[in-house]
Amino acid sequence: MAAEMALVKPISKFSNVTSGKPRMGAYSKMSIVRMSASATPTTKPSKKANKNAIKETLLTPRFYTTDFDEMETLFNTEINKNLNQSEFEALLQEFKTDYNQTHFVRNKEFKEAADKMEGPLRQIFVEFLERSCTAEFSGFLLYKELGRRLKKTNPVVAEIFSLMSRDEARHAGFLNKGLSDFNLALDLGFLTKARKYTFFKPKFIFYATYLSEKIGYWRYITIYRHLKENPEYQCYPIFKYFENWCQDENRHGDFFSALMKAQPQFLNDWKAKLWSRFFCLSVYVTMYLNDCQRTAFYEGIGLNTKEFDMHVIIETNRTTARIFPAVLDVENPEFKRRLDRMVEINEKLLAVGESDDIPFVKNLKRIPHIAALASELLATYLMPPIESGSVDFAEFEPQLVY
Repeated sequence: MAAEMALVKPISKFSNVTSGKPRMGAYSKMSIVRMSASATPTTKPSKKANKNAIKETLLTPRFYTTDFDEMETLFNTEINKNLNQSEFEALLQEFKTDYNQTHFVRNKEFKEAADKMEGPLRQIFVEFLERSCTAEFSGFLLYKELGRRLKKTNPVVAEIFSLMSRDEARHAGFLNKGLSDFNLALDLGFLTKARKYTFFKPKFIFYATYLSEKIGYWRYITIYRHLKENPEYQCYPIFKYFENWCQDENRHGDFFSALMKAQPQFLNDWKAKLWSRFFCLSVYVTMYLNDCQRTAFYEGIGLNTKEFDMHVIIETNRTTARIFPAVLDVENPEFKRRLDRMVEINEKLLAVGESDDIPFVKNLKRIPHIAALASELLATYLMPPIESGSVDFAEFEPQLVY
């Protein structure tokens, strides 16, 4: 695509969108990037670029770890009588089928499309591949370790985690191959050792990962359906794989739904309602702020960034309401107004960070913006929620949406 940005064509028929990782290859003439695409794609990154690349922010894809001993206790069939092993066995057979075993096959279109991509869109597209690869690789590492640690306690659940790590590895590898079309590759081995790991208790892993997988489903299926209807914006063939790809995300989310049903204490009290809303807010705000920093990418594929994000948030929230005891009222116009206000505040924070002021002055200037952002987050969290979910698990069966 030429350097000039294509005219934005917003999604006009969102109502028609319904719900239905890694091995490093040998690359020639390629730059190995430690973290982000801050370096020019066709040249070797400088030491300074690499140093900047490793710098993390609140919006950076994170690597997670948890209390594996508690996980073993939660899924011990002798201790936890709520475990529905027949449901887990059915899910295991679903994962063993491996519908996407032969799906991720590249062709010459990939390199040809990358060579045609120029200017700002090329740079922002590399960043999209990089961030997506990092997020998928993060899931691979967590699921792989859970599969290893739960093998003796609950072999069925452990095998499902191992098969999910297979999916995430496949996704990360496919994305990293995409980076090779731009003469780049993420050093995934370096990421494993160098990234800081965020500790979440098991119940928080359940909330956050369920939301992550379901919001990933809605992002992928929405982009896929949009580009199918508007092929003139199909700038890179990876999007053609999103329909099958997003079903992996959906299955992963369904598994975490089953895990939470097996731990009703995570869903049926007042604390669960507060934590559910907190994680909904965290995931939705993070996505919205991230995407609004990268509107060039979404405009490049013919999407209006904010319309796309609100569609994804609304559909994810409706899906999440099937299992979470309370969710945010994201369809209240006030919710979007507050999101847009957070975008404005975040832009001011970014401007302070990019100024030439000394660090002390920067920190002083950040204080009122951080306070304003915290105020908006709190006000959004305190908006009247929607009571949802199910605490009567006897007859509750998840409805798979494909």
